[in-house]
Amino acid sequence: MTLKTMTTREGIILINKPAGKTSFYLVHVLRSILGVKKIGHAGTLDPFATGVMVMLVGRKYTQKSDQFINQGKSYRATVRLGVETDSYDCDGTVVSESDLIPTQDELMQAIARFQGKVEQVPPMFSAKKVKGKKLYELARRGEVIERKPVTVELETEVLRYEYPEVDIVVNCSKGTYLRSIAHDLGKILGCGAHLSHLTRLKSGDFNLENCVNLEDLNRDNIEEYLIQSHETIHVA
Repeated sequence: MTLKTMTTREGIILINKPAGKTSFYLVHVLRSILGVKKIGHAGTLDPFATGVMVMLVGRKYTQKSDQFINQGKSYRATVRLGVETDSYDCDGTVVSESDLIPTQDELMQAIARFQGKVEQVPPMFSAKKVKGKKLYELARRGEVIERKPVTVELETEVLRYEYPEVDIVVNCSKGTYLRSIAHDLGKILGCGAHLSHLTRLKSGDFNLENCVNLEDLNRDNIEEYLIQSHETIHVA
């Protein structure tokens, strides 16, 4: 569905975040194209990750960020078995390696523990704040502090297992760390693991199919991708 050009540059833009770019980079690009200073998003993605970024343009929409952040999300992820990193993902430093190769049955038994309500400890390399300080700031100084587990709700499906890689799809509640799922899976299997690839497939009612690639946006067409409701989505 093609949208009518909006006279006011505000609304929601759904972007398929490219790998290697930060969430703030998307904000910077949109500010440059739109000439609008008040731009935010409804949930960050790590630089190596791709997929749905719900970008909020204008104060009217940035003030609604909590409404979108609190919605459930869906991811496709690849877990790399046999290698554990300090950040629980591919951007971290390797801290241990193992030659142990779990069987399919062992994997499925372990995955069964990532269904329903699960207690999850946030990783040190995360933006979560403890006593006013972001955990990743402490982690970069080599500090590790106790983190309280958080209850999240998961629905996890294995798509493929070809050692050392496991492809999974996870539907989850807000505040879920896919890196922690990968790390915890490695601990359960006894071989260690980290998150090597991540794509956000869905954020609330917004799907990857509704997103535009960042490189396809410019000053001439960007207003075509500004939406103001779920019913008026421009499918890329």
